[in-house]
This record gives sequence, structure tokens and C-alpha cells, in this order.
Amino acid sequence: MPADAQRSALIFPDNLLAAASHPDPYPYYAALLAYRPFYRETRLGLWVALGAQAVAAVLESPHCRVRPTAEKVPASIAGSRAGEVFGHLVRMNDGARHETLKPALAACLEAFAPERVTAAARSCAAACSGTMGVGGNGLDGFQRAYPAQVMGRLIGLPDGPAAEAAALTGDFVRCLSPLSNAAEIERSKLAAPRLLDLIARHGSPMLVERLASLGVPQRETALANLLGLMSQTYEATAGLIGNALLALARDEDMRRRAAGDDALLRRVVAEVARHDPPIHNTRRYVAEDCLLAGQALQAGDAILVVLAAANRDPAVNPRPHAFDPARADAACFTFGRGAHACPGRDMAVTLAVIGLQALLAGPLDFDSLAAPRYARSVNARIPVFGAQP
Repeated sequence: MPADAQRSALIFPDNLLAAASHPDPYPYYAALLAYRPFYRETRLGLWVALGAQAVAAVLESPHCRVRPTAEKVPASIAGSRAGEVFGHLVRMNDGARHETLKPALAACLEAFAPERVTAAARSCAAACSGTMGVGGNGLDGFQRAYPAQVMGRLIGLPDGPAAEAAALTGDFVRCLSPLSNAAEIERSKLAAPRLLDLIARHGSPMLVERLASLGVPQRETALANLLGLMSQTYEATAGLIGNALLALARDEDMRRRAAGDDALLRRVVAEVARHDPPIHNTRRYVAEDCLLAGQALQAGDAILVVLAAANRDPAVNPRPHAFDPARADAACFTFGRGAHACPGRDMAVTLAVIGLQALLAGPLDFDSLAAPRYARSVNARIPVFGAQP
């Protein structure tokens, strides 16, 4: 391969679905964004929204859905308990069902008092960093297990069941990835009923009762969405913690100041969510012919919504490629827009901050964090610090 081609191969991912796990996909996003912020990608058979205006239009459009009309549950898990859970999840539903479930789940999250969230997070962070270590594979285990254990504790699970549920959540989320092989899908199918049983036996009955009072009378729907809180926390917060660690590793002065300044550390995490987010893209499916961001789309079209590119759109964020924790009023698409905006944004930042505080207080070798690999994924950006991807 010629030298110029080799350099290009190092700079750019093979395609947009390989970008999230690429060492540095941001020049690639910037090049596409400058050329065509909303276009039809014929190789992938998808529309692609990269610009902030296009991303906002898609996420806020009443013509777009989170699942294809003909496949509400992925075929790989249809008919299994994992598929049943998937079908109940508020983030995988639209229309009247979503309009009922979303406010109920948001109210459930709001019921977690900040002091309770902080206490659970500090306890789990101390336990996880102490038992797993903070280097290599231990650090990978921490960034994944800690957030899920906190959520387990918040929904009422004692320490032991919370730790078990966090491990099972790692198996369950495999059903959400199109890259999972048959064996991983089977692990997901096995994990779902075990997780539901743990939540049913050890979770707080008051949460299920509260969801029922808010319009979710079906117990199976309530339990599935409590499981969904753990699965959303598992990967997204892991990536937020890992990418924040890398930001701190690159700037010794900022790391030193953030270790003693909780407000600065929170600003660092918020800027990481924009600058190097844990979730790079999501998808929407067109339910009816429509005009979006100046493009005519047809029913059945699929759209890849590149949140990470929109975060660095100079039209909404000046100096978009600069990492600046002091940035005021940043436009951040990482947690979504419109009806499906994530209600757990503040909690995710809080969990990341407390996890980082525990790691900053320990014997973490930041020099070893300079150039990690990333977990295999089409949408999540999670650093891998240990031996295995």
C-alpha cells in the first residue's frame, strides 16, 4: 500500500459504523460534516445526519421512529424473554405507549433523592475500585460494573444481588448489538430471565407501585424498564468514565486541579460528553413520506444519526474540536433531543464524577492510559485498558 494510502487508513475509519471504535474518528466526522451534513449513504443503505440542524430535525420529527415498523423486536431475540424485555422498554417504543411510559420512568428517576444517589455511588465506587483494582482489566471491570451496581442499589437490590445483576447486565446488553455472535445472543437470552427474577425478588416493591400509580400497571413492563435502567447505565456511563479518564490523562494540570475541585471535575465530565461522547450514533426509521432538513425521505428509510458529529458542528459550538471544561452553553446531542431525550443525563454525570473521584484517589497510573483500544461496537465508544477487547 502506498504511504499516502497507509496514512489515510490510519486517519479515517472504514465507514461510519466503524467510527465509534476508531482511535480518532473526529477528523472523519468533520470532513463528512463539511461536505454533506445530511445525505444518503448508498454503501450502507442509510441516510446519515451529521450536522446539528439535521440531527435535531431527525430527533424531533414526528415522522421518525426508534424501531422499524415491521420489526419492533430484533429477529435474533424475538420469542425469548430478552425479546419480551426489549419490547417493553420505553426507549424502544413510540406513540401512545411511549407517551405513557416515558413520563412515568422519568418521574421514577426523579424520585431518587440526590443524597441517596451520592451515597450509593460512593459506596459502590469504593467497593469496586477496592476489589477490582484500577489497572488494566481491573479498570475495565470498574468502569462497567460500578455504574450498573449503583443503579441496582437504587432500585433496591442489596450488595450481593446488585453485583450479580451488574454482571448479568453485561450479558444482557449483547442482544442490543448487531455485532454479537450466536453464542453472545444466547447469553443475552439466558441473562434476561435471571435479571428479571433478581429485580422481582430483591428490588423495591415501592418502585413498581410508583410506576403503577404513574400509568404503568403491568408488572412485567415495570420490571423490564427497571432492568432497562441498568442496561442503559452499563455501557453509556462506562464510556463516559473511560473517556473522561483519557481526557485527564492528557492534561496533568487539569487532572491535578480536578482531583480537588468537584465542580471542575463535573465540568470536565460534561465536556467529555460533548467532545468525546460514550454514544456516537443512534438510529431512526421513517414511518411516512416526509421532508427532513431539506431532503425528501420515504416511509421505511433508515437514518443513522451521528450525535458525536453534531456535537462538533461549528455552527452550534465555537472551536468545536477544543476540549474546554469552561465552555458555556455547549450544544450537546449525546443524550438525545425530542421525545426520546434521555432523562438520566444528570445522574450519568453524577455517577461518572463520583467514580472518577474514587479512581483519582487511588494508585492509578495515568501514563498507561494514553492510547487504549476501544470495545467493538457500532455506536458506543468505550475504552479498553486491559488485555482483552
